[in-house]
Amino acid sequence: MKKSRTILIACVLASYLGASPVVAQQNQEQTAAYYFDHGEFAQAAQLYEGLYKRTTNKYYYQRLLATYMELGEYRDAVKLVERRRKSNPKDLYLYVDEGSVYLRQNDMKKANKCFDKALDAITSNQQPVPDLAMAFVNAGQFDYAARTYLTAREKTKNRTLYFNELVAVYQRMGDYGAMTNEYFDLLDFQPGMKNSVQVSMQRALKEAPDDKLADGVRRALVTRVREHPDNKTYLEMMIWFALQQKDFRFALEQAEAVDARFPEKGGQEVLRVADISQKNDALDVAADGYRYLQGKGKESPHYFESRVGELEVEFAQINKNYRIEAADLALLQQKYIAAFEELGKNERTLTLMRNYANLMGYHGGDAQAAADILDDILEMPRLKPQVRDEVKLELGDLLLFAGQVWDASLLYMQVEKSNKNDVLGAMAKYKNAKLSYYNHDFEWANSQLKVLRSSTSKLVANDAMELSLLISDNMEDDSTYTMLEIFADADMLLYRNMLDSAWDGYTDVETHSLSHPLLDEVLMRKAQIRMKQARYTDADSLLQKLVDFYPYDITADDALMMMAELNEDKLGNTAKAIECYEKLLLDYPTSLYTDRARKRYNALKAR
Repeated sequence: MKKSRTILIACVLASYLGASPVVAQQNQEQTAAYYFDHGEFAQAAQLYEGLYKRTTNKYYYQRLLATYMELGEYRDAVKLVERRRKSNPKDLYLYVDEGSVYLRQNDMKKANKCFDKALDAITSNQQPVPDLAMAFVNAGQFDYAARTYLTAREKTKNRTLYFNELVAVYQRMGDYGAMTNEYFDLLDFQPGMKNSVQVSMQRALKEAPDDKLADGVRRALVTRVREHPDNKTYLEMMIWFALQQKDFRFALEQAEAVDARFPEKGGQEVLRVADISQKNDALDVAADGYRYLQGKGKESPHYFESRVGELEVEFAQINKNYRIEAADLALLQQKYIAAFEELGKNERTLTLMRNYANLMGYHGGDAQAAADILDDILEMPRLKPQVRDEVKLELGDLLLFAGQVWDASLLYMQVEKSNKNDVLGAMAKYKNAKLSYYNHDFEWANSQLKVLRSSTSKLVANDAMELSLLISDNMEDDSTYTMLEIFADADMLLYRNMLDSAWDGYTDVETHSLSHPLLDEVLMRKAQIRMKQARYTDADSLLQKLVDFYPYDITADDALMMMAELNEDKLGNTAKAIECYEKLLLDYPTSLYTDRARKRYNALKAR
């Protein structure tokens, strides 16, 4: 190998002996680079010395300096730097190069002397500053890099100069206190930079390998707020940070503090925190925020939004339960009636009307009253087309729940026709396909579902795929479709909340065969029934059986997610919830639930 390399180099050298100067220099540079890359620094040094003597550009200088350092020729290295600095006095990074030579010799005193000289040479001229700071960074001298930027600020009398660069250096140093103070010092001088600072901090928090940065930000914020209790910017930053950390309770406390100190804002921050908390399922916090705003009186600017928001939260709280107690349902119905009497039924209370229809139809046992409410919405003259079609889908679902199959199908077709190329149209098409499945028209349903499997909506595509596979697998295994028909009937009964009859239908499938491909789906449906009946331990056992016996079937990740949330929310078994979330993340990385599972897993592990 060595002999071949020698022949190659000899050929290259011979080729440029008779070549033009430019070509010869290029060949010599290639050969020098070859020696350098292969660790043959003595040969590389000879070639770079010749190249640098002819053309004293920065690249040849850096390569030659590196070869001297690798060879331990420190005197030659220092002389090289000194000669270059003599001819380029404005290149302050050369002090760092010399200092780096002394660092290689473990002579910290001389190295720091060179570094200090570089700082002393900084003037109001900013041109050499970026190169000098980068030289310090490359040498691993982050403290000196920070001092470079700070000295430049002092010389130019510009307090906000090199803000982003300093933040980056402090981050690399792990000096999160200095990094955070840099953010807040900037806000002292330029409060209008708040949004930019938040974007920068958000990125840094996301990239941080641990919680040290978040802890540093929290400490710095607490100190600033304590020292400057009337500084609105600090208080708003405290709220922003708490929201970033998903500490919604603390965010609400700070928002209320802002409202107390700056009442002219009319509770705007409290409303914002309540809305964000609601969207992140921190429903108790959201409810408290809305009640706080209502306590300011009916004349306050956000009374209406808080009144609506509180009812939305209470609906979400009661609707997320698998079973709603009659007393809770009656109390919430009365609150809706009172709200409509006070606020009216109009475009501004649309969400309340839709939620109330859901409550009455699916939980209150009054499908006709629910349908009347949705009809009232559809008669509103200024209703947006998309909202109109969303309400039509909701009405179709309600009619199907009440057993009015063909009326439901008609509404689905209307929405599909007016939304051919968007998600709402795909959802309507899916609902109609599922209705055909309920009616035992399996071939037609499956043909529609296969089209929807390529839908731009991931949720629709996934639901379509699951139902399509269920139909396809069982059409192939059972030419008479007998078990599939029984199963579809049971599905319809389950949708209509006729739980005992649905359970009997699934049991018929279960007892027909010990190896039927529908058995994993039977376990899933039975678990759903037990959850609706608040028999959570039974539901957990059924889901566990599904995961154990059918880990490769399409329902396995659904079962894991349901079991995790069931153990977290209803059974109080945090350890098992964590185990389920972890198994889902490891064994089913492409599942639709991965993001949700990761958030819950991290939240539980952090407790």
